[in-house]
Amino acid sequence: MLGETARTWLRRWDRQQERYSPDRDERFEVVVDTVGWLLEGRDAPRPRLVDLGCGTGSLTTRLARAFPRAEVVGVDADPLLLGLAEEAVAGTGTRLLARDLTAPGWADEIGPPASWDAVVSSTALHWLTPDELGALYRTLAGRLRPGGILVDADNRPPTDVPALLELTRHLRARRAHRTGRRGREDWDGWWKSVLSAPELAPLAEARARSPIASRTFTEPHDLTTAEQVRLLREAGFTHACTVWQCGDDGVLVAVR
Repeated sequence: MLGETARTWLRRWDRQQERYSPDRDERFEVVVDTVGWLLEGRDAPRPRLVDLGCGTGSLTTRLARAFPRAEVVGVDADPLLLGLAEEAVAGTGTRLLARDLTAPGWADEIGPPASWDAVVSSTALHWLTPDELGALYRTLAGRLRPGGILVDADNRPPTDVPALLELTRHLRARRAHRTGRRGREDWDGWWKSVLSAPELAPLAEARARSPIASRTFTEPHDLTTAEQVRLLREAGFTHACTVWQCGDDGVLVAVR
């Protein structure tokens, strides 16, 4: 455990993320409330909740605290972020797995088919290509129980109309400006700092040796909401819609 060192970097991560999602806390609340709505309607003594691309555990920790009887599993391919997440989830009983969501069999250790109640994600799945995302959705459709849900919180284009797309991005940027979050440390700055921090050298070295070091995270794959809903339906989900949105920042829910 890295103790206060990890907590300092976790706080910097959260502040950096708020630059891009100024209503991030509210968005997290929507995700947790949606999972709570699902669990109220089913008799599951120990529901299984899975956070994909959990990163530093910001959403994972909220789930574990909101649903202490649940089995909560966080999955990510980045050793450095998972190292910080260990501090975030300490004491919650959460299980963290280092897995690549694009690799075959990544879900095998999380339980058999049709045994998951809910899958959540936050600002992570947009890094997958359309083919990778479609394959992931098919895996999730096979792992979720009937009526189980995927709750994906992300910055996604709600339209492919250029003028309206520009408007949604403008609204998010204005929201960040009004809340004082626009000038915060950015993604590139955080990564430059964390990878050069002496106290995190072992985690940085582990990341450099991992497959994720060869992946490029430059521009997300901007699938529209309609395109993602189509992929979800093709994968076996019965319904999908946006339940919360501010500009191009939204929460998409799909029902198995």
